[in-house]
Amino acid sequence: MITRLTLFAALAVALAGAARPAETIRPGYWESTDRVLSPIRSTKVDRRCIAQKDVEKFMTCYINHHYSCVCPEQSYENGQIRYRGVCTDSKGGRVGIVGRGAYTPTTLHLDADVTFHLAGIPITGQASTDAHRIADDCPAEAEAK
Repeated sequence: MITRLTLFAALAVALAGAARPAETIRPGYWESTDRVLSPIRSTKVDRRCIAQKDVEKFMTCYINHHYSCVCPEQSYENGQIRYRGVCTDSKGGRVGIVGRGAYTPTTLHLDADVTFHLAGIPITGQASTDAHRIADDCPAEAEAK
């Protein structure tokens, strides 16, 4: 009897701890405000269609389509995002990136610190993104980005 109870208890613990997909942002039509805070301030507001297949890209270390990023340290769970890595552009320029933020199924906030070299001089910068889902479905003219 005790052996059977121990087996059931072990099975219950294993099932409770079984891998389940991490909650992410929901696909749909999103608006984001991207800010470069330093070294040169800029702000850009963008609306984009985020398809289910693209959700993970926005939850991990992704700068934009000009860069290919590799972040060996990255996680998103319990409403928190963290990553650290290097992004490379098509000309071989490298940018170190450290990001952290918070998300819900319909909101996303990220802060990032970047480092790069310009004429051999190390430059650091900060950027942030605040995004929110504005619709379940994308307008017909919206392009998935």
